[in-house]
Amino acid sequence: MIRERTLNGLVLVLLLAVPLWAMFNDQPFTITLATRAVIFALAAVGLNIALGLGGLVSLGHAAFFGIGGYAMGILAHHAQTYTPVMELPFLIEGTKSMPVIWLVAMVTSGIAAFLIGILSLRTAGVYFIMITLAFGQMFYFFSISWAAYGGEDGLLIYVRNDFPGLNTLVPINFFAICFTILCLVLLLNGLLARSPFGLALNAARQAPQRVQTVGLDPQRLKLVAFVISGVITGLAGALFADLNRFVSPTMFSWQMSGEIMIFIILGGNARLCGPVVGAVVFVMLEHFLGGLSEYWHIYLGALLLLVVFFARGGLVGLIAGREVAHD
Repeated sequence: MIRERTLNGLVLVLLLAVPLWAMFNDQPFTITLATRAVIFALAAVGLNIALGLGGLVSLGHAAFFGIGGYAMGILAHHAQTYTPVMELPFLIEGTKSMPVIWLVAMVTSGIAAFLIGILSLRTAGVYFIMITLAFGQMFYFFSISWAAYGGEDGLLIYVRNDFPGLNTLVPINFFAICFTILCLVLLLNGLLARSPFGLALNAARQAPQRVQTVGLDPQRLKLVAFVISGVITGLAGALFADLNRFVSPTMFSWQMSGEIMIFIILGGNARLCGPVVGAVVFVMLEHFLGGLSEYWHIYLGALLLLVVFFARGGLVGLIAGREVAHD
């Protein structure tokens, strides 16, 4: 556990050091890559709460990622066009305020996660995987047909949203916002894992019948974890849309759900910084190998096979040891 704490700290220090180095060497694109990795890591940390603590293998988390992205896109679009989102039964105006957008993204993603979770948790195993995938695809095809917000072409946002006291167009400032949020969510994840709720959730994952005999409802515990997971992934979607200043139906695609799952598998399921390591490795492969060949996913697949066969605890488990620790 000490080795894993040390590794977690080292990962976060290195993730912070790279954009700082890039800032002093005038390499804004490197800062943008680091920001992309941080946002992907945030989405994967969200899924890791459901997967690592609750054992819920979801292939539909792109639904929450996309909901967060479209929450940002719709509010920012109406703010830049000076048109209200809704006039009746009450007035809702657009906004460029990041905190307001984040709140809307988290609330809408949380409501969606609650409704999807109520239905999906009636099933288990491969049926749960497929029903979450089906919900994700429903949102994907709905966004394609949503002509008011770009349909298949997506929605372009001309300006980055505002955060009090910071110029968010400066790459290092936007990175700092995303990195701070990631650290706070990692802290929340660690506290959840050691809390009575986290211990009960872990027990519900391993022995649901025993949990039920002591008066706890395993399904309710998993539903709460699923909602928390959806809220965090929705926040990541809002940040991702703000980074690109663009939202499109691809944020809802099953490939996005698969990528978020890959981050966790690469870094280590149920490991605190496993999703962070996985997201960083993915972005590095995408950047360096993607420039060499459009078939760079072959190398990603080979790495994934090696991790599955020879590093069952992911890259973090390979370095820190096999014992799963949440702190």
